[in-house]
Amino acid sequence: MTTLSPDIQPTRAARGQSRWQTLITQLVGLIVILGAWWLVTDVLKLYPPYVFPGPKAVWTEISYGLWGTGPQDGKLLSAIGGSLRRVLTGYVIAVLLGVVVGLLMGAWRPLRTTLGAYLTGIQSVPSIAFVPFAILFLGLNERAVLFVVILEGFIPVALAVSGALLNVPPALRVAGRTLGAGSLGLTLRVLLPASVPSILTGLRTAWSFSWRALVGGELLIAGAASLGEQLEIGRNTANVALVLATIIIIGVIGGLFDSLLRAAEGRVRRDYGLEVPA
Repeated sequence: MTTLSPDIQPTRAARGQSRWQTLITQLVGLIVILGAWWLVTDVLKLYPPYVFPGPKAVWTEISYGLWGTGPQDGKLLSAIGGSLRRVLTGYVIAVLLGVVVGLLMGAWRPLRTTLGAYLTGIQSVPSIAFVPFAILFLGLNERAVLFVVILEGFIPVALAVSGALLNVPPALRVAGRTLGAGSLGLTLRVLLPASVPSILTGLRTAWSFSWRALVGGELLIAGAASLGEQLEIGRNTANVALVLATIIIIGVIGGLFDSLLRAAEGRVRRDYGLEVPA
């Protein structure tokens, strides 16, 4: 039976304690925010409910929208399913396309100096600016939303892969060539594995861009169950509670996926020796 060395056991215990402290701090912060919200809306009544509803009204919209049984209930649940299907489809395509283009840019300098510069410029354009073009080019349908999601997710991945390949220590390149690796073998078996930590950072950025692009596109393309459609319904019916409920759900889903990618990134960085466990 293998036993942990004395220096590893305190480290794991310290990491577990740090996680609990972080969780407790976040819960306390959430309680403070909810308390201030309740104080402003339900106690002091600084704003009328139809302008700024309290936590109870927003929770009612969330509960009805997620597990209600009435004819108009459960809409948020179907909206979440529709939005997740679109963003995951677009995100996967964007990652695959971004890795391929990033590898090509990292291996071929003329492509890197031309396409890389163009992608950097396009990345500075807000995603909502591409929605009218997508609608005119592809029509008022889901393909337009997917186009924006793929575009916004593809660029960070391509730039991250290209930049990560260029930042690999020269010693690894020399070692790979010394061991007989050709250009393709050097890229796939040496440079790409060494670039994984930096690429994961790009994947996190791509998720954030894709998620925001999705909601922006869904706001303008109605007719399908989506979180963007719920925001539009809330606006058209002056239901601020529904708008706030949808915003909260968007933030929670985006934060959960970002946390998963962050955890994977942290694990890889520790395995690569780039971080010292707390």
